[in-house]
Amino acid sequence: MEKYQIKPYGDAALIIQFEQKIDPSVLKEVTAVTRSIRNAGITGIRDCIPAYASLTVNYDPLIVSFGDLKQKIMSLGTEEISTEQEQRRIEIPVLYGTPFPEDLAHVAEHAGMSTEEVIALHTSVDYPVYMIGFLPGFPYLGNLDPRLHTPRRKEPRTEIPAGAVGIGGAQTGVYPVTSPGGWHILGITPLKLYDPDAEEPVLLKSGDLVRFCSIDQETYDRILREGTACTSR
Repeated sequence: MEKYQIKPYGDAALIIQFEQKIDPSVLKEVTAVTRSIRNAGITGIRDCIPAYASLTVNYDPLIVSFGDLKQKIMSLGTEEISTEQEQRRIEIPVLYGTPFPEDLAHVAEHAGMSTEEVIALHTSVDYPVYMIGFLPGFPYLGNLDPRLHTPRRKEPRTEIPAGAVGIGGAQTGVYPVTSPGGWHILGITPLKLYDPDAEEPVLLKSGDLVRFCSIDQETYDRILREGTACTSR
């Protein structure tokens, strides 16, 4: 752990800072250290919150001090993630062009493409989940093709429906609950990314890989009705 900086983060948390850049290699380091700490079962740790290039560890200062916890973490080894097969790969079906077809058209115009080309490009790669934040279960996804980078809307909408798949600048993501938002909406998924009543409320986790796939209205309605069709490996 010597290569990482571990600093106090308030009176009940510490932050582990990695190389300060958004990069898949840094994501693998963050994921590996997160797993190592969670698997160590260190008494007093409440939660681990991974981000782009850092990991926040919340702890109970009445059980473990900052100094002791820092030493315990520094003594740990890390689990290396050497292949994509060791990462979960989640497929998210998307009905493109709904509910705001003008957004898809705008992204296409900005990229100098047809809407069909935008959809083909958006569904052509795996997107690593760098972090969960902003809303419960909201995934910040990397690896968006630069041709699809689109500035946020000048006027945010007051209501974006749950399941909306959007682009904001150099990022793509999925709104897990209904909320305001300024991203351009490419389409909508029938999957629930956040379900407070489920045993695992949040579908995606930092370090997962997401692959979008295009579906038609009939398939969307069926998945919404049956609540299935999410695959992972």
